[in-house]
Amino acid sequence: VQLQASGGGSVQPGGSLRLSCAASGSIFSIDFMGWYRQAPGKQRELVATITGGGSTNYADSVKGRFSISRDNAKNTVDLQMNTLKPEDTAVYYCKAVIRSRYSPSWTAYWGQGTQVTVSS
Repeated sequence: VQLQASGGGSVQPGGSLRLSCAASGSIFSIDFMGWYRQAPGKQRELVATITGGGSTNYADSVKGRFSISRDNAKNTVDLQMNTLKPEDTAVYYCKAVIRSRYSPSWTAYWGQGTQVTVSS
């Protein structure tokens, strides 16, 4: 099982970006999916999460600007980021809790990270 993130880049303040993350491999089921970010010199922090049933949770700093969604048929999770600010600059990581076809246990997997830079 692996997660592949894409969609990062550079944008001016007020701009938008959309991140995507696709899970692949021997997947039986995916529970929780989410996005986290880590800025230089800071700890990794939660950005947004979404459950298998579609319930969402957002960090206060991104509420009203970011939107998380998932496609259960495609095993993907997206993060639409609008009205971006310089403080949103970070490496963004996707995470998913997955049960593989070969094990009854649930395991957390991380994507490789994608850089988002907001600067004028």
